[in-house]
Amino acid sequence: MMNDEIKIGKVTPGGGLSWYIKWLATVVVLIGATLNSLEIIPMNYYFMLLGTALWFVVGMLWFDRALITLNATIFCIYFIGIILHYSYR
Repeated sequence: MMNDEIKIGKVTPGGGLSWYIKWLATVVVLIGATLNSLEIIPMNYYFMLLGTALWFVVGMLWFDRALITLNATIFCIYFIGIILHYSYR
């Protein structure tokens, strides 16, 4: 059996504007997820909206259709959640 080494290189861009947006979006989404689990409403909606909007921007910068589709859909879901939250008050 041959012992071939497979080198896996980094695919996502390092540094630059998209790098900073990506990490800001990640932190914001993690805060939003934490607020979701603690049922802190409506702040969870706002953090998730911001985080998914930032990830959408990253998807646009990287021309990544999966990121664009996923985050546009999640953004719409949380936007509907905000509308429903305020319509039942």
